[in-house]
Parts: sequence; C-alpha cells; structure tokens
Amino acid sequence: MPQLSDLFATGLNATTVEEIILCLLCAFVLGKVIAWVYEQTYQGLSYSRSFVQSLVLGAVVATILMLAIGDNLARGLGILGTMALVRFRTNVRESRDMIFVFAALALGVACGVRAFAVAIVGCITFGLAAYAVDWTPFTRTQRFDGMLRFWLPRESADATTIQGLLDPHCRKFALVALRDVAQGESLEYAYQIKLKDPASHDKLVKSLSTLPGIGGLTLMLQDAHTEL
Repeated sequence: MPQLSDLFATGLNATTVEEIILCLLCAFVLGKVIAWVYEQTYQGLSYSRSFVQSLVLGAVVATILMLAIGDNLARGLGILGTMALVRFRTNVRESRDMIFVFAALALGVACGVRAFAVAIVGCITFGLAAYAVDWTPFTRTQRFDGMLRFWLPRESADATTIQGLLDPHCRKFALVALRDVAQGESLEYAYQIKLKDPASHDKLVKSLSTLPGIGGLTLMLQDAHTEL
C-alpha cells in the first residue's frame, strides 16, 4: 500500500491504481473549476452547455494521455502520430473560448504528470485572472445597446424627423443599413443605438410608432447575460 506522500510525488509514471484514480479525480475537479469560472464570466448571447462539458472532459482526456505516455518516448511519438490523423473541424467562436480550452488541457497535463501543486495553484491563478479581467472597466464597455429596424414609405421618409425622435432617448445612434423594400416603395432603416436610460426602450418604440406608415418596427437589445 503506497504512502499518502508517494501519491502526491511529482513524476511521469503512475504505477498503481490509487495513483491513476488520484490523477483522474484531480483533473475532473479542476476541470469543473475551470468550467465554473467560464460559466460565471461568460458574456454573450449563445451559451453552449456542450462547450462547458468539453472543458471538463478535455482535462480528463489530457490526463489519460499523459498517464498512457509516462516517460516512454515511443508512446509519445505514437500518440502524437495518432492525434495528427484526427482532424478537429469544430470552430472556436471566440479567442477567449480557446484560452479556456488550453487551460483545461494544461491542467489535465499537470495532473497526468502528478504535478498537483502546479495544477492547483495554476487553476486558482487562472480563475482569479479571469474574474479580474471580467470586472475591469474596459471589458464592459459597449458602444451600442441594440439594433433598431423599421421601414417607412419612400415619400414619408425624412432623416430629420427620424433624428428628432431618436435624440430624446438615445445618447448616440448610427445608421448602419438602408435598403429598398416592397419593390422600391419603402425604405428599411437599421440603426445601432445607445440609450440614455436603459429602461426607456419602450418609450423609444412608442415614440417611433407615431411616424405615419411605419412598419416592421423591431428593437433588439444586446443583453450580455441572456442565455439562448
């Protein structure tokens, strides 16, 4: 029966079942921590549950690979050649997601070589850094709050009138698209807007509804904490 200190000794070879279980359990727990940090600091409109699960499983898989390789160079080359044959075609949507994938894999590698101190301290440091970056002011700056779309008959379309209705409610706005609809009889407008008061979106919609002939009025707000 190995001593407890032997289980936590840094090295490449895990020779007993207890050591293997300890490495895999450590990778699973630290992978869960990374996934929890990702979930808590996530900002976006399309939260992916499968991606969060892959962070945990990726840490475990990396540990299994390192346990299988040990300090055997031939095994390492064989696994490297096998991985080269596998083509991963899943596109990572954001660079931030890629960093979390690397973090989970790095923790798995550290657990696989029984560098538990490196894995634990690294996990804590990475989590604190992720929270610090998430709460810094420059990462929370949004140029616009949402997208406003509507169409007006061509004869009644007046940029000055539209600007007069947007000014009381919007701190700034920008026309990003203008196109013909209804065989050229109407114009569709698309504005990016930043509201003076985030709670005044209903007043803005009500104000625009007074325009004669307006149709297709849609205001899509960019809520960074909405999960779809």
